[in-house]
Amino acid sequence: MATAGKDTTDASGGPGNTATPAISAYWTQGRAVWGALTASGDTKHCYKMDHARRGRAIIINNETFHHDLYLGQRTGTDRDAENMESLLSELGFDITARKNCTAAEMKSMLVEAARESQGDADCFVCVILSHGDDGAVYGTDESVKVEDLVAPIKACKSLAGKPKLFFIQACRGKFVDGGVEVVDSKGKHGQDDEEEMESDEVAVQTIPVEADFLMAYSVAQGYYSWRNREQGSWFVQAVVKVVRDNWRRMDLLTMMTRVSHKVAYDFESNVPSNRFLHMKKQIPCITSMLTKDLYFTPKV
Repeated sequence: MATAGKDTTDASGGPGNTATPAISAYWTQGRAVWGALTASGDTKHCYKMDHARRGRAIIINNETFHHDLYLGQRTGTDRDAENMESLLSELGFDITARKNCTAAEMKSMLVEAARESQGDADCFVCVILSHGDDGAVYGTDESVKVEDLVAPIKACKSLAGKPKLFFIQACRGKFVDGGVEVVDSKGKHGQDDEEEMESDEVAVQTIPVEADFLMAYSVAQGYYSWRNREQGSWFVQAVVKVVRDNWRRMDLLTMMTRVSHKVAYDFESNVPSNRFLHMKKQIPCITSMLTKDLYFTPKV
């Protein structure tokens, strides 16, 4: 799935088709799904996605780091950023993309987003592409806890009851996944590239502060996350391909399950020069606190 000599990991210390279907196709299929849900009365279990705008999407793309951190350049991350920006634009988000942010700048972006009026927005998305470790990701100068980045969004009152989605491409530890054979696996044996580690009345209800978040990590806790120097990370490749192909008819959690399957079955590292890193696997970790089904209903 890649080119020889290009796989790496996002440790501290081929993308899908990008063609955009015609607008009429968006409306026809997406509206048909929503119409069926409305007719069946199932919309009470779906997030309200008919606000004036889709919402804010932040993309933080860190490629180079201060030399004192001894973190390698994240070659291939620009492909991830471009593909995610294209996908989120297709979904109708207003996008703010920044590259090579310090830890303070990363936190500032989330604070600014939380201060922005979100009353007319469907939801919020944050994409972080960086080096990482368990519980933290790196700015260009130092690490920052994921919980510190999430905190401002958690406190944003105008996003209460709305989906808040975080997609994090970064390592979460030092282990590599050697995989286990399964009888029904028909996934590709490996990538061709070397991988780099790397009513007008409004009802007011009280809900848990942690509700309505989805944290989509590229890898399970404690493990390396893989990135291809030419095609981008396995996780982002899978997210872009699966969501682009299915968002008009599937809810987000169903799509993320398919993302996990694609990463687990379709990718395998190819680093023959390093036995420790050769023929390794990866599984994303999707933590959902969503309270309803999330369909990206096409905007009129």
